[in-house]
Amino acid sequence: MSRFTVIGGTGYAGSAIVTEAAARGHQVTALSRSLPDAPIPNVTYVQGDATDEAALSAAIEGAEAVADAIAPRGPLAGHAREVHRTIARLADAAGVRLFIVGGASSLRPAPGAGRFVTDPSHLSPIPAELHDEIRDGAAFIVEDLPATPATLDWVYVSPPLKFGAHAPGERLGRYRLGDDVSVAPEDGGAISAADYALGFVDLIEKGERHREQVNLSH
Repeated sequence: MSRFTVIGGTGYAGSAIVTEAAARGHQVTALSRSLPDAPIPNVTYVQGDATDEAALSAAIEGAEAVADAIAPRGPLAGHAREVHRTIARLADAAGVRLFIVGGASSLRPAPGAGRFVTDPSHLSPIPAELHDEIRDGAAFIVEDLPATPATLDWVYVSPPLKFGAHAPGERLGRYRLGDDVSVAPEDGGAISAADYALGFVDLIEKGERHREQVNLSH
């Protein structure tokens, strides 16, 4: 049994990760702005704001792994990249492994190709008010994480383009693990929250990936 902290533990991806980790018998702490209506048994829920460094530090201290699953919307709109940086800094100071729920925009459509976020055709179908959010999420993995101290052990876990509450999908009990090249939509470029969490917790338990971006898909 390990001690996991999930920051954003009641969100779409975060709650699935909490559920999967708790089901495997891990000691899970979930930090979020609001408490869940239906708490998962044997999970410690902590109500706090991800912009509060003291709350983050308390949640990270003593954990063996931290899942950064904050959503870059609502109160965190325009501040998510800064919060990601703070979480990374605190995880490094505490000697805790960091696993980030990433986005698909920083993936590549093919080996050696530019990232989706650099292609205007990828952004054009998406509402303009989300463009800055997408660019900030990609910048965190492209610019910020590689520049962190070598002592920080991080893994950035991108889902495919079809991932989110708008496309929930079903639990299939399987997933495919790739690098920074996206699986094409017609070839399984989607994944349910439950199967994303399955792969995410597997990555934490196996501990085979270090300071790299990976992606999970069906």
